Amino acid sequence: MTWAIVPAAGRGTRFGGERPKQYLSLAGRTVIEHSLRAVLSHDDVDGVVVALSPEDADWPGWREIGGKPVLTCVGGAERADSVLAALHALPGTVDADQWVLVHDAARPCLRAEDLARLLLIGQADPVGALLAAPVRDTLKRADDLGKSQATEPREHLWRALTPQLFRRGGLTRALEASLRAGLRPTDEAMAMERLGLRPCLVEGREDNLKITTPADLALAEFLLSSGT
Repeated sequence: MTWAIVPAAGRGTRFGGERPKQYLSLAGRTVIEHSLRAVLSHDDVDGVVVALSPEDADWPGWREIGGKPVLTCVGGAERADSVLAALHALPGTVDADQWVLVHDAARPCLRAEDLARLLLIGQADPVGALLAAPVRDTLKRADDLGKSQATEPREHLWRALTPQLFRRGGLTRALEASLRAGLRPTDEAMAMERLGLRPCLVEGREDNLKITTPADLALAEFLLSSGT
């Protein structure tokens, strides 16, 4: 049994408009619907909990997608708060040793083969795993004036993607420990790493992009509409 968590609370990007980015139209559906359907498409994923902002007026009230339950809870101002709230909102049938996927609401282009590979490799790892992409660009360190100060080595550097896969109990403990220490981890792997744990990096497609700009939305539209 595997459940997914999709944090969709917080201020979010609005691209100058009124609607948060996850509710923008994309290839005939909203961004978040594509993201939800992507994680729910795998046979091993039984349902999803979406962490919503308390003032979210755009949530369409889904109770199920593709015959699988869609639950909601109230999230927090930061990602870690929302993921932790969703972990507590999971059904009681999901025990501490069960695997949980965390996927960004604004990553609509997750491929089925990447999700399948993450589940296969991650569930065989004692800690868990996350989709990631090796850094291939040359990296520059800038000074305070925006001048190139140095070239950084890119060996062993990866860009973290989602989903990320961890056991419910372990991820709950890791996030609670970070929040008690006054830290706000920017992804789930960061919270696990803080406890000395080493999640497995599973290479995923680079077009598993996160919608943060209008250009990202246009690229996602092309990818989803063309089936590339």
